[in-house]
Amino acid sequence: MGAKLRLLCLTAALLAYCFYVPLPEDCEEPWKMMLTLAPFRIAEHLAAAAEWLGLMHYMDAMQLMGRAEYIAPTSDQNVTVTDTSFSGVPVRLFVPRKEAAGLRRAVLYFHGGGWCVGDAGMKPYDHLTRWTSDKLDAVVVSVNYRLAPKHHFPAQFEDVYSVTKFFLQSKVLSQYQVDPNRVCVAGDSAGGNLAAAVAQQLSEDPEVKTQLKAQALIYPALQALDLLSPSYKENKDDPLLSRPLMVRFWSEYFTTDPSLREAMASNRHVPASASHLFEFANWSSLLPAEMREGHPYTTPAYGSPELAHKYPGFLDVRAAPLLASSAQLRRLPLTYVLTCGRDVLRDDGLMYAARLRAAGVPLAHHHFQEAFHGAITVTSILGELAVGHRLLNSYIKWLDENL
Repeated sequence: MGAKLRLLCLTAALLAYCFYVPLPEDCEEPWKMMLTLAPFRIAEHLAAAAEWLGLMHYMDAMQLMGRAEYIAPTSDQNVTVTDTSFSGVPVRLFVPRKEAAGLRRAVLYFHGGGWCVGDAGMKPYDHLTRWTSDKLDAVVVSVNYRLAPKHHFPAQFEDVYSVTKFFLQSKVLSQYQVDPNRVCVAGDSAGGNLAAAVAQQLSEDPEVKTQLKAQALIYPALQALDLLSPSYKENKDDPLLSRPLMVRFWSEYFTTDPSLREAMASNRHVPASASHLFEFANWSSLLPAEMREGHPYTTPAYGSPELAHKYPGFLDVRAAPLLASSAQLRRLPLTYVLTCGRDVLRDDGLMYAARLRAAGVPLAHHHFQEAFHGAITVTSILGELAVGHRLLNSYIKWLDENL
């Protein structure tokens, strides 16, 4: 009896550890939030254990567990859904069923997941892109780009760029009855990073005859120069996207070499030869005063030039769109940026919004102080979160009015 009681107590303690998450006092729907976050905490612990035991890489384990949320392409009464490929890259395609009154709008969507995990077929992304297609009567192309650790930068960028250029061809737009003047790229987190990079590169590509009308960036990751901005400090222990996890995502994007991750963790990875880039990510001049309060600014210490020589990606504008010059930014289309207060990536979006505004880019920046990273796609076993609905409604409403 004693052994059974001890086992019961241990089980209860483990369950309490997984399900109980300290939350801010003003958190909405706290029990829903705890149930939402529990699977992520369990997945992270299992992935860490699998890596420690030498069974598989941490990110491979996370992706394997994420496959539990995969759903096959399933059409409904409103949208026809198929898995196909564009330019050799797998995509999930959503086409409205009802007869088009004229040419349709189109959204190319890039999922999040730190360039390491995620899939267009995961239930949250299938729901988001299906909803977008239905509500906007739009063709939606959700891209399954290659992932780290098997594939590093620039593979992810190359895949989404290749799909976008393919789709923008006049013959492809005609095939899907898409108006060439109403095409948008969009994405969340790492996908927002890819969308921003694609928009920048398209504006400079002489081969591209059809340009984007808009870009929509949902809590995007935009720079890897300074990983100790105020939002990285304030939200360092966030249960969904902590600073250590984001640092790992960034480093895995470029290499499995742990030396880069260690340098990024201490914010000592940028060489002195790249010091001129800090002006583009200087949060002391780009963030609103209330976001800087209590955070004295110091330029990050310089790191080894050897790391930047071996893994130059973290200094490449295609991986860090915030590093684009003002001249590059001026060529960008109408832009929507969504940021969340409880997010390590908050400052990336705020700095980009400030730079876009200064460059004269037509901009809508919607900030949700109460929201957390991932809110637009995460759901609870008790139902969808109210904060997630607010973010989704903001995104869809902006697209509907501007695309």
